[in-house]
Amino acid sequence: MSTTDTDTATENGPSGKAAGPADERELGAAGAQLSTAPVEEINVPSMGPIGWARWFWRQLTSMRVALLLLFLLSLGAIPGSLVPQTGIDPVKVDDFKQRHETLSPIYEKLGLFHVYSSVWFSAIYILLFVSLIGCIVPRTWQFVGQLRGRPPGAPRRLTRLPVYTTWRTEAEPERVLEAAQRVMKRRRFRTHTVGGAVASEKGYLREAGNLLFHIALIVMLVAFAVGQLYKAEGGKLVVEGDGFSNSLVQYDDFKSGSLFDKNNLAPFGFKLDRFTATYERSGPQKRTPRTFRADVTYWEGADGKEHKTSIKVNEPLEVAGSKVYLLGHGYAPVVTVRDGQGKIAYRGAVASLPFDGVNLTENVVIKVPDYRDKSGKKDQIGFQGQFVPTLDLSTGTMFSQFPALDNPALILTAYRGSLGIDGGLPQNVYQLDTSRMKQFKKSDGAPFADALKVGDTMKLPNGAGTLKFEGIKTWATFQISHRPGNDYALVGAVAALIGLAGSLFIQRRRVWVRAETGADGVTVVEMAGLGRSESAKLPEELADLAVALQSEAPPAPDQDPEPEAGPEPETGTAEAETDTAQPADPAEGARA
Repeated sequence: MSTTDTDTATENGPSGKAAGPADERELGAAGAQLSTAPVEEINVPSMGPIGWARWFWRQLTSMRVALLLLFLLSLGAIPGSLVPQTGIDPVKVDDFKQRHETLSPIYEKLGLFHVYSSVWFSAIYILLFVSLIGCIVPRTWQFVGQLRGRPPGAPRRLTRLPVYTTWRTEAEPERVLEAAQRVMKRRRFRTHTVGGAVASEKGYLREAGNLLFHIALIVMLVAFAVGQLYKAEGGKLVVEGDGFSNSLVQYDDFKSGSLFDKNNLAPFGFKLDRFTATYERSGPQKRTPRTFRADVTYWEGADGKEHKTSIKVNEPLEVAGSKVYLLGHGYAPVVTVRDGQGKIAYRGAVASLPFDGVNLTENVVIKVPDYRDKSGKKDQIGFQGQFVPTLDLSTGTMFSQFPALDNPALILTAYRGSLGIDGGLPQNVYQLDTSRMKQFKKSDGAPFADALKVGDTMKLPNGAGTLKFEGIKTWATFQISHRPGNDYALVGAVAALIGLAGSLFIQRRRVWVRAETGADGVTVVEMAGLGRSESAKLPEELADLAVALQSEAPPAPDQDPEPEAGPEPETGTAEAETDTAQPADPAEGARA
């Protein structure tokens, strides 16, 4: 991508106005190649395929197209942040489609539910990648050529340059030029003598920073591509006391890049020892989490040593090249279900999904396929309802009023019949299909339901069995992510910032020193500077160089007196500065 600056000599004259043909002839090679930015030529291509291909390539690798592609890439990432993505949360995508029946088909056709894998986003990505490479390769060779070359000789008239000063000295011209080279080298200028003048140049790191910035962008694009192709990530809900092993069958959901081998999952695992969550209880931030921590025991390898640590939001566990992020939490009521013969048909913690994200009211589903009625006949039963962490009946609702376990209650109803799990088809464990089931009824024919506190027992009608609310455990959801390109993306981002800083704050400039014997036998010293753009630092630097050079080439004591006061000459024109201009103070003259 080309820089927005162009060479000062070919774009601006000393006064900042557009340089004309006379200025270009005067400066010549002195003002050329202060930048590695390619020169854009306006050529009408031939009508043949090769001409059109050449024209398309020049447009693709131009600055304006590269900036446009970068802008489109940033613009395309906006819907990826605002619209739910199937690769991140398919549940939210389904919910969005149910709530927006008109927009959903349009979004689906535009690929807004999977922006980063859509055709149009990939096209922008690839075109930007090609554009950067097509710009950097020729520009790098040009910069290498400039590093191997020497600064160009001085223009014929140094007075035409934006910064200029002169004085007379009794030192010999050769001595002045030798002293000028020493002064320039001490200031880290590259110097050489050509045509009776010292030519020097400094600020190559500006172009190096510019190239570094563009190369870093390519590194970041490659890193993002590698991360997408070789990524592997999935989610897992873990109840307190349970664990996770990094194998495909352990994931609740799993997705990977097209080049990732699912057989090469890194061997590691962890166990959720305890989850701790506290909330703000008053004020405008009421219900906001204050403590959100999962204490885990993890290991790496089949026989790896166990380690204890805590996982917090934005503080993932890093193990075996993967990161384990803490996403959310909820509650799992612990129940014991006995069948009609009094035998235990189910016992365990039932992880329930919140449908109220603020106060954590959860939807509870319990499926008991191994059940026998009181006569010993095989049957299946299911329970459905909600778990309420803080029940407040005074509100007139059965929804939680606070996310902490202040007054927990389990509200359930029961069904009997076919759960639909014998057909071999996968089924959502958090949903109960009641299409082939009948709800238990009370003796008066009303639907059966009950609200339980911890330790209470629900008795099903007609001796069909019992359900005891034993206690409450906490669960947490984790995302296990493996993205091999993240480290390279970070290196590229840091390098891009360094390169951008260099290209913005380092000024490339040239300074010439000419020393010639005047008509009266006294040496006339001229100094002039040229930068890529107008800068207040260049006159100051030239003034410092002039003062340093005067220590070895001091001004002659017979300086001409200052001219008498008269009408001031016109300013802003090159003719106002002449080769005979001799300010009393050369440093002050450079700043003028």
